[in-house]
Amino acid sequence: MEKEKVLSYLQNLCVKRECCSSDILKKAEKALEGDRAEAQRMLEALVADRFVDDARYAAAFAREKSSLTGWGPDKIRYALLMKGISKPDIAAALEEIDPETAGARLEKLVAAKCKTLQGDPFIKFKLIKYALSRGYRYDDVGPVVEKILSGLSF
Repeated sequence: MEKEKVLSYLQNLCVKRECCSSDILKKAEKALEGDRAEAQRMLEALVADRFVDDARYAAAFAREKSSLTGWGPDKIRYALLMKGISKPDIAAALEEIDPETAGARLEKLVAAKCKTLQGDPFIKFKLIKYALSRGYRYDDVGPVVEKILSGLSF
C-alpha cells in the first residue's frame, strides 16, 4: 500500500476512536508489510499532529472500562500496561475514576452475581473471586460481599 494511503487510513482510524501508540504502530507495520522504520515515522507524525495521544487514550479507556464494563482499577491498570501506556499516564487516567461511583458499581456487580449463586455453599468465596477477577482490590471487595450476604436470608 502507498505511504500516503496508509497515513490517511491511520488518520481516519484515529478520528473515529481513540487509539494508543502500540495499536497504531502494529496497524501501520501490517499495512506497510513489515517496514517498522516507516511505521515508526508515521506514528511520530500522528503523535505530532495529535491524532494519537496515549494520555488521552488511557483516560478514555479507563472511563469506558470503569463505567460501561464494570472493571476495577487493577484490571484497567494491567490492560493499559499491556498496551504500553506509561505509568504516569495510567495513574492520571485512574484518578479520573470516581471512587464512590466505582464502589456503587462493585456493589451492583456483586449483588447481580449473588443472585446467580443462591444456595451455593461456597457463595462467599465465589463472590470474592468474581469481584477480584473484575479488577477490584480485596480491601474494597470484602466489606461489599459481607454487606450483600448479611442482607440475604438462607
